[in-house]
Amino acid sequence: MNASMSLVHVPGGPLLLPADEVTLLLRHLAEHWRESAEAYDSGLEPETVEALVGALTEVADRIDAECIGLMPLTREGEPRSEGR
Repeated sequence: MNASMSLVHVPGGPLLLPADEVTLLLRHLAEHWRESAEAYDSGLEPETVEALVGALTEVADRIDAECIGLMPLTREGEPRSEGR
C-alpha cells in the first residue's frame, strides 16, 4: 500500500496533516487489512482483523465528526461551503 499526504509546516511549530487525508489513510489501511485477511493463506485471524478494522474506522469517524463540529455555520445553521 502506497500513500502520499500533504504536509503543512507551521513556522516554529509541528508539521500538520489535513484531517481528510488522515481519515482516508485510516480507512484505506483498514480495507487493506480486511483484504489481506481474506487471502487464502494469510495466517491472519479474521476476528482480530475485524476488531482492528473497527477500531481504525471508529477513529476515522471521530476525526470526521470533530471536524464537522468545527465547521463555521451560515446564518441558516448549515455548514458553510468553502466557496462562500
